[in-house]
Amino acid sequence: MKEFSIGEKVRIVSLPPYLKTAETMPMLRPADLLQVGDEGTVLDRRPGGYWGVRFPTGAFLMDDQYLESV
Repeated sequence: MKEFSIGEKVRIVSLPPYLKTAETMPMLRPADLLQVGDEGTVLDRRPGGYWGVRFPTGAFLMDDQYLESV
């Protein structure tokens, strides 16, 4: 399991089948809102092994297997 720091820049290395928004009531969104190589900023750590990450297209909950440090 990878560990990131709050505020750290991360890059997408592969896309999940769908994206979950990092809102109070998360919604599922199509994965094509992001591309492999997009960079974002870690907002927080969430239950279930997810990271809240802010990308230019919005904030999403991402599993660490889809992310790497920049």
